[in-house]
Amino acid sequence: MTASLAMVSLDCPDPQALAAFYAELLGWKVAASEHEYAMITDEGSAPIGFGRVEGYTAPEWSPDSADAKRYHLDFYVDDLDGGEARALELGATKPEFQPDPGWRVLLDPAGHPFCLCVRRG
Repeated sequence: MTASLAMVSLDCPDPQALAAFYAELLGWKVAASEHEYAMITDEGSAPIGFGRVEGYTAPEWSPDSADAKRYHLDFYVDDLDGGEARALELGATKPEFQPDPGWRVLLDPAGHPFCLCVRRG
């Protein structure tokens, strides 16, 4: 028996705000938006959920941090500069450390790292 991905869930301090950020970034629909939990969906993709965690602390994004990131999301864009500009406009931030010029590492409004890369072929 094999498993299939049902959903990705992110801990955060403000589920409604983070769902709105990712819905705008990805062009998805906010399917649920409550104080404790929110979710975005797109047909054919596993939903992304956002759960409130009191005292949430964002992971560190640096090459030598003892509290390094534990995961990140990768997103395709057609234009790397344009995708970065849009994400920054929506509230993302760009950390100084960028490991590869073919990817852009950004932080969502709750501090989760995510990467943008150019869609190929």
